[in-house]
Amino acid sequence: MSGLEEAERVELTVAAVAPGGHCVARVDGQVVFVRHALPGERVVAEVTEVHRGFVRADAVTVLEAAPDRVAPPCPYARPGRCGGCDLQHVAPDAQLRWKTAVVREQLTRLGGLEEAECDALDVQVEALPGGLLGWRSRVRYAVDAAGRAGLLKHRSHEVVPVDRCLIAHPAIQDLPVLTPTGARWPDADAVETVASTAGDVAVTALAPGRTRVVSGPGRVRERAVGREWSLPTSSFWQVHPAAADTLVGAVLELTGPRPGETAWDLYGGAGLFAAALADRVGAAGRVTLVEAAGDGVTAARENLRDLPRVEVVAARVETALARRRITGPVDVVVLDPPRSGAGARVVRDVVAAGPRAVAYVACDPAAFARDLRVFTGLGWRLAALRGYDLFPMTQHVELVGLLLPG
Repeated sequence: MSGLEEAERVELTVAAVAPGGHCVARVDGQVVFVRHALPGERVVAEVTEVHRGFVRADAVTVLEAAPDRVAPPCPYARPGRCGGCDLQHVAPDAQLRWKTAVVREQLTRLGGLEEAECDALDVQVEALPGGLLGWRSRVRYAVDAAGRAGLLKHRSHEVVPVDRCLIAHPAIQDLPVLTPTGARWPDADAVETVASTAGDVAVTALAPGRTRVVSGPGRVRERAVGREWSLPTSSFWQVHPAAADTLVGAVLELTGPRPGETAWDLYGGAGLFAAALADRVGAAGRVTLVEAAGDGVTAARENLRDLPRVEVVAARVETALARRRITGPVDVVVLDPPRSGAGARVVRDVVAAGPRAVAYVACDPAAFARDLRVFTGLGWRLAALRGYDLFPMTQHVELVGLLLPG
C-alpha cells in the first residue's frame, strides 16, 4: 500500500484510547494515532507526522461525535495550537475513565498482568479536589523570536502566543506575563511562574547561563505534611496544590511504616516522603534520602535539618546502590523516579536489599509497567495500585503502587 502522507486528510472511525492523549484508528491497515478525538467517533483527520509503522494525526472535523465530547473551554486547545492540554474536549468523568483505560492497557501489555489481575486491583483513577481549571501552580512559558511568551505546539518547539492559560493557578493568570498585557521578553528563552501553596507568587526569566527574578521572591514556601518548605523557584515540587499530601497519604497508608524501622526515599527531591517517613519511624528509626539534582539535595538538607535521623545522600540512585553508598537491610522503600522509570538495575538492587514493602510513585504508566515486570520476574507482586488525576485536562496520570515480596 502507498500509505498516508503528511498533511493528507482522511475520514476514519476512532477506536480505543492510547497513551499520549491519542486514540487509535486504522486506515487500510495502517495505524493512526489521532489527537482531539474520542473512541467511537467518525472524524476527518489531518496527518501531522509519518513514521515507519504508524502515523500521527489531528481530528480537524468531527462528523459523528461521541456522547462524552464537550466544547473545550480554552480557545487554544485545538489542532495546530497549544499542545499542553490533551483532553479538554473530553467530559470530566470520561477523562478519568480514559486515564484508567490507559493504565490498564499499559499494565497488561507492558507489565505482564492479566485482565483479571487488573480487576482484582480495582484500577481506578481518582480526581483531586479543585476542579479541572486553575490548578497548575507552576507554569513555564516559552518565548518566541518576537519576545512573546506562550506555550508550545504538540511535539514542536513552535511557540503559540496565548492571552491566558486556563489550567494555570488564578494568581498566575493574573500576572503581566503574556502578550495582551504588552509584556515582551527579548532577552529570555522562557518565563517561569510559581504560585505556591503558602501564597508566594514569583516570576523568573530564564536565558542561557542566566536566571533573573522579575517579581516576587527568589524562594517560595510550600506547605505539605504538616510542614512549611522553603525552595528556590527552580526546584521541583508537585504542580497540583493537593498532590503532595495526596501522594504522601497513599504511600503511608500502603506501606504502614512502623516505629524503629529503616526506610529509603529514592529520587527523594526536597524530602517530602523522607519527612513523612521520619515521623512514622520515630527516633529509633532511620531514613536515607538519595537525590542527584544539586538543588534538590540542597533543599532537602535545608528543609530536613531538624530531623537528625534523616541522612541525605547526594548521588544518582543507581550509583548509590551499586557502590554500596547505601546498603540493606531496609524495611520500607519509596521509589519516585523520573518519567523514564527506575530501570531494571535499580529494581534488582532494591529487591536485593530485602525490604518488606516498596511504594512506587510513578508519573508514567508505561515506565511503571516496565519496572513492574522486573519486580514480578524477581518474585514480587503488585498488591495495590492507586491512580490520581494530578494533571486534569492532560493525558498525564500519577500512580502509587504497593509491591510486596512473594
